[in-house]
Amino acid sequence: MSKQICEIPKNSREAIKLTLAEFKGHKLIDMRVYAIEESKEPTPTKKGLAVSPALWPEFRKALAQIEAAMIQKGWLDREDLEI
Repeated sequence: MSKQICEIPKNSREAIKLTLAEFKGHKLIDMRVYAIEESKEPTPTKKGLAVSPALWPEFRKALAQIEAAMIQKGWLDREDLEI
């Protein structure tokens, strides 16, 4: 079972896909870089991260800490985060 949730363009040759997946009976949130070639299906690369749903609350906290640090350093404006 695998269900793609979203895709984020990384550059003209790569995209990041976030997927809910199972591997050997383990449920995972898979964040993987896919190579994009003209006239071909995107192919997964070794670049990526798979997170257990049990770790998701800690992962979200870490993302919030990164976000706050980027705002503090001026790398990101709060307005950039508005949806």
